[in-house]
Amino acid sequence: MANTRVIEIDPLTRVEGHGKVTIHLDEANNVSEARLHIVEFRGFERFILGRLYWEVPVIVQRLCGICPVSHHLAASKAMDMIVGADKLTATAEKMRRLMHYGQVMQSNVLHFFHLCSPDLLFGFESDVVKRNIFGVIKEKPDLAIKGIRMRKFGQEVIAATAGKRIHGTGAIPGGINKNLSLAERDTLLKEVGQMVEWAGEGVAIAQDYTLQHLPMVEKFATFNSNHMSLVRGDGALDLYHGWLRAIDASGNIIFDQVDYRDFNEHLMEEVRSWSYMKFPFIKRRGNLDGWYRVGPLSRMNTAGFIDTPLADEAHQEFRSLTNGRPNQMSLAYHWARMIEALHCAEKIRELLHDPDLQGDELMVRGERREEGIGVIEAPRGTLFHHYRVDEQDQVTFCNLIVSTTNNNEAMNRAVGRVARQHLSGQTRITEGMLNQIEVAVRAYDPCLSCATHALGQMPLLVEIQDCEGNLVDRRSRGA
Repeated sequence: MANTRVIEIDPLTRVEGHGKVTIHLDEANNVSEARLHIVEFRGFERFILGRLYWEVPVIVQRLCGICPVSHHLAASKAMDMIVGADKLTATAEKMRRLMHYGQVMQSNVLHFFHLCSPDLLFGFESDVVKRNIFGVIKEKPDLAIKGIRMRKFGQEVIAATAGKRIHGTGAIPGGINKNLSLAERDTLLKEVGQMVEWAGEGVAIAQDYTLQHLPMVEKFATFNSNHMSLVRGDGALDLYHGWLRAIDASGNIIFDQVDYRDFNEHLMEEVRSWSYMKFPFIKRRGNLDGWYRVGPLSRMNTAGFIDTPLADEAHQEFRSLTNGRPNQMSLAYHWARMIEALHCAEKIRELLHDPDLQGDELMVRGERREEGIGVIEAPRGTLFHHYRVDEQDQVTFCNLIVSTTNNNEAMNRAVGRVARQHLSGQTRITEGMLNQIEVAVRAYDPCLSCATHALGQMPLLVEIQDCEGNLVDRRSRGA
C-alpha cells in the first residue's frame, strides 16, 4: 500500500444520505469501472412489522424529512386497500392531491434553487467557497429569495392539508382527517398567482441553461435507458394516481396502463454484494437491459401531455429538443423538475377554487383486505409501498421501493460516465473533478436517507483502485 494517498476535503454538500464511490483503474491508468455504493443498512422494512396498520402512514414518513408527504400518501393509499376504500370521497382525494402538489413543488424548488443552482450559476469547478447556497444569496439575492419563498409556500400548502409542514397526519386509511377551511384557502390564494409566475421563471432559467450549454449537456452523464412513471388513463402526467407506463430508449412502449397493484408481475429487484440498495429492473427485459429511470426526466418522457396550460407548453418545448424522442440527458432533469414545479403551482391554484375542499365527507370504508399497495409519483420518482396485515391489524410484511432505488443503476451509470470523462489518465484528483461526480449524482436529486434509512452524518467517500485492487487515492466528505 506504498502508493496510498488519503486526502480529506470539506463535508459533502447538496445531497441527502450516505454514499461511497469507488473508481477502478486498468493497467493504462484509465477508468475501467465506477460504482456508487450505498453503505448504510436500511431497516425500515423490518421494524415496521408488528405495528398496527393505521399507524403506518405516520410512521413511514420518518424515513425522510425532505419528502415525508410522499411516504405518508403512498402508505395511506396502501391502507385504503386494507380498509376497502376503493374510491375516496371528492374532498378526500382533492385534499390529498393538494397536499401532494405542495410537496412536489417545495421539494423540486429546494433542489433546484438551493442544491443544484450553485453548479449551474458558477460552474462545476468553481471555487467551493462560492459554490453553495450562500454564494447564490450573495451573487443572486433576488433568485435566492424567490426560491425560499416558493418552498415556504409549498410547505404552507402541506401544513394546511396535513396539519403541519413536516410529518403531518392529514391522510388516514380511507380518507383524510380535515378539510381546508375558507381562511386557509384565502391565505394561500393571496400568493398562488405569484408562485405560478416565479415557477415559470424557474423553468426559463433551467431551459436557458440547457440550451446555452447544450454541447456539454448532451455529453455529460448522458446514456440511453428505459423510463417509467405513472400516467393518467389518457396518457397525461399524473403525480398522485394513475397507471404504470414504461418506454424504451427509442420511445417504444414496453408496458402501458398497468394497474400498479400488479407491479410485482412486471418489476423485479436485484441484490448486489457491494451495495445495500437494490437494483430494480423490468422482468421481460432482464436485469441487463431492463433497468430504467424514474423522476422528472422520465415523467416528461412518458407523459403524452400535461393538463395545465403553462406546464404543457413548457413540456412541448422540452420534447421538441429531441424531436419527440425520449430525452436521455441527465442534466435535463433540472429543466424537467422545474416544469413539474410549474405544473404543481398551476394545480394548486386550480384546486384552491374547488368548493369540494370544504366538504365534510372525509372517509369511506369497505370490505376489509389483508394486502395493500400504494404507488405515487414522489418528487424523485415512482414510489412503491407494499404491505400485508393480519387479522389483529398488525403489519406482517413491508416492502418499499423508493424513487432513488429505482434510479440506482442509472446513478451508477452516470458516475461511470463522468469518471471516464474526467478521471481517466489523471494522476491527481482535484476538488473540481470530485464535484463533477457529485453533479452527476445530484442531477437525480437522490435521497439516500430514504433508500437506506440511515442515521447520523452523511459522508461521501470516493476511492480509486488500480488494476490489482490497491488503493491509489481516497477522498472523503463529511466523514
